[in-house]
Amino acid sequence: MVMAEIVQRGTDTFRRARIRCGETPLGDRGLSEVSVSVADMRILHTSDWHIGRTFHGVDLLADQRSVLDALAALVADHAVDVVVVPGDIYDRAIPSADAVRVCNRGFEKIRAAGAVIVATSGNHDSPARLGAGSSFSAAGGLHLFTTVSDVAEPVIVEDAHGSVAFYGIPYLEPETTRAELDVPNARSHADVLRAAMSRIRGDVARRRSDGSSVRSVVLAHAFVVGGESTGSERSIAVGGVETVPASEFSGVDYVALGHLHSPQTIDDRIRYSGSPLPYSFGERSHRKAAWMIDLDATGNIDVTRMELPLVRGLSVLTGSLDELCTAAEFEEHVSNYVSAVLTDPVRPVDAMRRLQDRFPHAVHLEWQPPVRSGDAGYREKVVGRSDLEVMTSFLSDVRSDPTASETTLLERAARSAAAEPETVTTDEPRWERTA
Repeated sequence: MVMAEIVQRGTDTFRRARIRCGETPLGDRGLSEVSVSVADMRILHTSDWHIGRTFHGVDLLADQRSVLDALAALVADHAVDVVVVPGDIYDRAIPSADAVRVCNRGFEKIRAAGAVIVATSGNHDSPARLGAGSSFSAAGGLHLFTTVSDVAEPVIVEDAHGSVAFYGIPYLEPETTRAELDVPNARSHADVLRAAMSRIRGDVARRRSDGSSVRSVVLAHAFVVGGESTGSERSIAVGGVETVPASEFSGVDYVALGHLHSPQTIDDRIRYSGSPLPYSFGERSHRKAAWMIDLDATGNIDVTRMELPLVRGLSVLTGSLDELCTAAEFEEHVSNYVSAVLTDPVRPVDAMRRLQDRFPHAVHLEWQPPVRSGDAGYREKVVGRSDLEVMTSFLSDVRSDPTASETTLLERAARSAAAEPETVTTDEPRWERTA
């Protein structure tokens, strides 16, 4: 038996947790029970860490290490009992050794801060690799759900009111999971998720059959109807459809979702925490956060948005290269990741190097020269004009005006394309075949 004493910082309140490990065989995931002396269960919901991800080729491990430290500080400062992470722990199925070290360090700091961790695999993770050794990690308070067979076998955490069952649904690929879920005709994410939730509701009902007031929390990695993509998520569409209805999650007290990268509320009990860092310039206006949920004796929840620190800002700057490199108005962006839109009339030479002299974290640029006065769009240029006029104008734009002989060739090509009979003009020489 392991004894742990946790101090809630900033107060004189001491919380004691008695951890009883291995009360079921390790072959059954080393199910652990945690007895907590406070009234309500406090849960921190975070997701989509994507450890090992790069940002336009830039390594983000230092930023990720920093934000995981911030999550561990939240756990300690707010006496969190359980941290839930519904998927995309890593960014790749085969993470680098450095990514694994950063992730393990994050888990260790969160666990040392006093929280049990419940996590699932997402569509970026390799379930087999992430779940390797899960029976042993469960004995230390890290519970990893990576297989379909585990969906109805929850982690049970005890508080003063009784049991809270944490169910983990890993990312379910319909093609590979429908047989194990016993839904051979399943073709969509909604079909396989419905089957998984049916198993979970059945287990909750069984646990409540003796009158116990078991509360339930579900972790799932899915695109739920009503959620909004940020553009940095990998598509999980099957047959053109990637969403599932929120109604599939009925019958549980809280649903912690992963996959979408911005904090979102589908309804009061179904939420996305979003990623802890921005992973595209489209997320530059997002304020990253985690949800802190207090779960009372009857399953009612009180939710608080916990803002995460901004490790490094994102900026999209527009102007000529000289303006971006010298103008005082851009000084506030020098420490941010920068995407530059250059408006020089001629493409600048060595633009990225010059940008990085001022903006060391410039990672992307594009050139959008100004439209010349009098220039019309393509539609305006061609509407109402003959094929010959369009071709002649094209040659004039890209080279020079066509010569008389070139114009004759263009006329013939246009007539041939339109399958019109050729008529010979009087200006052209006539050729006659003689016997």
